[in-house]
Amino acid sequence: MTSSRPHTANAWAVILAAGSGTRLADALRLAGGPQRKQYLKLDGAPLFWRSARTFARLQGVRGLVFVFPPEDLDAMRAEVERLYGRDPLGLPWKACAGGARRQDSVRLGLGQVPGEAGAVLVHDAARPFASAALARRVLGALGEGCAAAIPGVVVTDTIKRVDVDDKVVETPERASLRAVQTPQGFALGPLLQAHARAEAEGWEVTDDAALMERAGHAVAVVQGEEGNVKITNPADLELLRPVAAAAPRTAWGYDVHRYVAEGEDDPRVLAKARPMVLGGVAIPGGPRVLAHSDGDVLLHALTDALLGIACAGDIGQLFPDTDAAFDNMPSAIFVAEGLRRVRQAGYRPMHADVTIVAQVPKVGPHKARIAAQVAQLLELPPDAVNVKATTEEGLGFTGEKRGMKAVAVVTALPDAL
Repeated sequence: MTSSRPHTANAWAVILAAGSGTRLADALRLAGGPQRKQYLKLDGAPLFWRSARTFARLQGVRGLVFVFPPEDLDAMRAEVERLYGRDPLGLPWKACAGGARRQDSVRLGLGQVPGEAGAVLVHDAARPFASAALARRVLGALGEGCAAAIPGVVVTDTIKRVDVDDKVVETPERASLRAVQTPQGFALGPLLQAHARAEAEGWEVTDDAALMERAGHAVAVVQGEEGNVKITNPADLELLRPVAAAAPRTAWGYDVHRYVAEGEDDPRVLAKARPMVLGGVAIPGGPRVLAHSDGDVLLHALTDALLGIACAGDIGQLFPDTDAAFDNMPSAIFVAEGLRRVRQAGYRPMHADVTIVAQVPKVGPHKARIAAQVAQLLELPPDAVNVKATTEEGLGFTGEKRGMKAVAVVTALPDAL
């Protein structure tokens, strides 16, 4: 066995995007999207571009080579130029046509790597989740003197070797098995020599590490990543859902209402004086509030939080206080509209946490009823709604008993989860 210490400070990455993806072809055809998996998009960019972004974050990588199907080369070269214009990576790049087999595509890609490069990372574009940290581990192993370094994860399934009749002939010991991933790292010179021998002697392998093994080089295995999956089968397409679409949303709402002063006799003010209602619950003996609708400060904050989940503006846009149609309107109607818009956006509320800030009235005795009413409005179980009440220790307008405010935080999940 031999080893070579490559110059990992001058490495190039070869991104293989030339495969046919036969196992996914039918699913892609039915979906009406790109006919090759490497052109599928994740977070708005093709899979191969996500890998390019990852490698561009590595200090030692000096350039990129994209390998595409021959019939797509011109179109994809233009696509890379477009992507670079929108998202400059700060690295030189080249594109070339691939071959009939993966090892042919690698060999052709290596032909684009400058001769002065010391190392090369070979990566399948169909593994878009490989991290920069993983690539650094691979380059680190090369820097320690290995001619080849590959990521691998421990095999947790029991593996059976079978014969042509699907009869088990052996059960290998799992402790010595690794499921191998990309990016795989190599000293450039030895890898070029291994490919030349493969061409001359007719070797056929499934990855470049196997070529290096046959050429007599030691291959080091570094810790891979469970999340570094390869998009291979139709079920894997679910992994490409935009992260934002699958993530929960949390939104915040805030509202303030002024109290009607004792002894107020202005008819214009009295026309807008409303009995206190919190969360749809009447609060006997509480100060009257000045409002266009029914003045439920808690439900107004809750409505704004719901509209935040739906990215649908705010309560003032939907229910302006200049519109007579909303005069003395029950705020439960506002909440219902906010909830409708949340569902229209593809989400459903899972939890609500509200805080009422007031010096008067005492809210504590009413919290349980308020929580139950809010849960009913949001169609949530009672234990998914929390109501808190506090004062501002006599400070500010609430401390001076001139008004009250409320804060609401709502968390929602996508309907698909």
